[in-house]
Amino acid sequence: MPKLFRITLTSVFLATVMISGCSETEPQPIRLGTNVWPGYEPLYLAREIGKMSPEQVKLIEYPSASEVIRAFRNKALEAASLTMDEVLMLVQDNIPVRVVLVHDISNGADTILARPGIESMKEIVDKRVAVESNALGAFMISRALELNDLSVSDINIRHMEANEHEQAYLNNQVDVIVNFEPVRTRLISKGANEIFTSREIYGEIVDVLVVHEDIYLNRKGAINKIVEDWFGALIYFDSHKDKAASIMAKRLNLSPDEVIAGFDGLELPDIKRNREMLGGVEPALASTIKRLEKVLKENSLIGEATEIPNILSAEFIQ
Repeated sequence: MPKLFRITLTSVFLATVMISGCSETEPQPIRLGTNVWPGYEPLYLAREIGKMSPEQVKLIEYPSASEVIRAFRNKALEAASLTMDEVLMLVQDNIPVRVVLVHDISNGADTILARPGIESMKEIVDKRVAVESNALGAFMISRALELNDLSVSDINIRHMEANEHEQAYLNNQVDVIVNFEPVRTRLISKGANEIFTSREIYGEIVDVLVVHEDIYLNRKGAINKIVEDWFGALIYFDSHKDKAASIMAKRLNLSPDEVIAGFDGLELPDIKRNREMLGGVEPALASTIKRLEKVLKENSLIGEATEIPNILSAEFIQ
């Protein structure tokens, strides 16, 4: 074989090996989807302060939780930040998942807002109520109605994505919206009345990081890095609150002071609390899941036959 041909052939072989080697050792970044919510902002804060590398994690913001759920269900996302009730709806659809981190516990940041003159839940009978169907909004309105001896038939529900609520309210297309921060802060500043909050159902609205089962099994290093970066961002937020709030303010369309105030309605569990909620013989979040399962079935948000497997993992909480 001529020497030149041998060199060329060797070069092609080495190039092929290098390319195939890169595809194995450098997998695509984890696509992590969220909607706009203060409880997910530490993810974006981690990216802004250089802790979360875009080569490892691609954060994708969607206008609403419904769109995040659709993308996750269709495998357009490897990971998603969702409320626990939304995760249970995925389980109902036989989508194998694992919950690997607790982002937050809502303690007032989720809300039902009404026009001036509507002072309580009892006064929303026959009113136009904007609700995001098949997501947290459906759970929130069901619980609020139940605790006030009302039913869905008592109100005029307008199904729309959460990102449409604020404009619908401002355009007088609806009287009541089921929403959350940062919309809560903006509309209260314009005179809206808060007639129900997650504080009244404390422990039932929990935001978590969920991943597909195959990702949980095959991308442990990447998941571990996301969790590590999350807690790094919490430490940064705690020690550089003003600077962190300024970074978050741009995305949330709030002032830095409003950002800090908005976090008053959230609990951000630390590593120890995450371990308690996700790990051990009796994870604290397991009892929350049982309570949610009961409420979701009673309100026909999941089927009676739905069985909830053990989907909690504290493996990455170190």
